[in-house]
Amino acid sequence: MTSGGTTLPDQSSPGPTGGRGPSRGPARADSGPPVLVTVLIDLAVPIGLYYGLTAAGVDDLIALTAGAVVPAVATLWRFARTRRIDVLGVFVTTMLVLSLVVSAVGGSARLLLVRDGWLTGVAGLGFLVSLRGRRPLAFGFSRRLLERRSAGGRDWDELWEESAPFRRIWRVTTVIWGVGLLVDSGVRTLMAYTLPVHVVPALNGVQYGVFTLVMLVIVNVYHARSGLWPILSPPDGQGAAKDERPSGH
Repeated sequence: MTSGGTTLPDQSSPGPTGGRGPSRGPARADSGPPVLVTVLIDLAVPIGLYYGLTAAGVDDLIALTAGAVVPAVATLWRFARTRRIDVLGVFVTTMLVLSLVVSAVGGSARLLLVRDGWLTGVAGLGFLVSLRGRRPLAFGFSRRLLERRSAGGRDWDELWEESAPFRRIWRVTTVIWGVGLLVDSGVRTLMAYTLPVHVVPALNGVQYGVFTLVMLVIVNVYHARSGLWPILSPPDGQGAAKDERPSGH
């Protein structure tokens, strides 16, 4: 089970450079539901549905399929309501359809269980591949949360162009998330094929929380040691250190 309710951030379009007042901030993802609702729909409901159906005597494969369909239905409902494509939701739904087809042909519940490992594995590869792009994924995801901390409301695109340490921090952060997701994928795949089918959905749900907490601690420790916070909020109104080379690509 995984979240299908988060749209990927826009990494290519620079934010507005005008309006340096306090009202300026990162773009709001106002098209999506609250995070708690997304977690309940995409994680808690499928797990609860699986254990409720199996307790009633329903076959594991059918119960897993019923639970896995919930995030897909939620994605379709969000699209019908907003007419905006949820990239991550579409990806999750596509993986769901493929895993359902393969499971139906092979008759194996474990192929549905391993879907979470496939999703986190592809996400990890996506982070690493983004290092070759204009902006790494960690930059885009974190920008919405942290850009307002830039002293004087400085735009992150400006910081990216001017500060070599700033660029290095987000490239390393992207590597940390990419490697972490690949490790998480390996653990989920191992659980799906070695543990009893009945315990894997609950462990997958717990692992999402544990993995997120561990990764946030690791990333925040790295950000503190690498000097990100002084770059975002330099003392005495000083700007971030500029790279002598103007190119930031």
